[in-house]
Amino acid sequence: MSRLAKKPLSVGKAEVSVASGVLTVKGPKGTLTRGVHPSVGITVADGTLSVAPRERTRLARALTGTFVAHAKNMIQGVTTPFTKKLILEGVGYKAEVRGKELVLIVGFSHPVALAIPEGVTATVEKNLITITSIDVEALGQFAADVRSVKRPEPYLGKGIRYDDEVVRRKQGKKAA
Repeated sequence: MSRLAKKPLSVGKAEVSVASGVLTVKGPKGTLTRGVHPSVGITVADGTLSVAPRERTRLARALTGTFVAHAKNMIQGVTTPFTKKLILEGVGYKAEVRGKELVLIVGFSHPVALAIPEGVTATVEKNLITITSIDVEALGQFAADVRSVKRPEPYLGKGIRYDDEVVRRKQGKKAA
């Protein structure tokens, strides 16, 4: 069994409930729900959440740690939202939010418009895109989608990169 699953998880300010195979977490910032696999049992008692396998199978043991991590992210998200920052690097590279779309101008012959998912907010200041959400999975997927429009290239470093990402630079051609 997972080391994470052996310790009970503190709920804090969030309200956690499990009913008919669905884990629901309510907090000051919103509500998140997730279906629970039948081989995993989740119990909530006096401010703690415990996850244990219902069966003695390899899958059940593997999923206990996974669901502890999901529950931990859900509890953390509804109390303090997750944030990712992306940096636009390049001459003439711009980004703006138009309604429910993030429009990127990154050196192509046309602007690239990405639909902002439900529950995710994006703001742009100069060359910094800040994405915020209570759902860490939706946040990470949207940030990866934005980055995949123009990945940072190794010679000049132009492109879209995460705030904490280090781009390994190559030397380029030598003069003869």
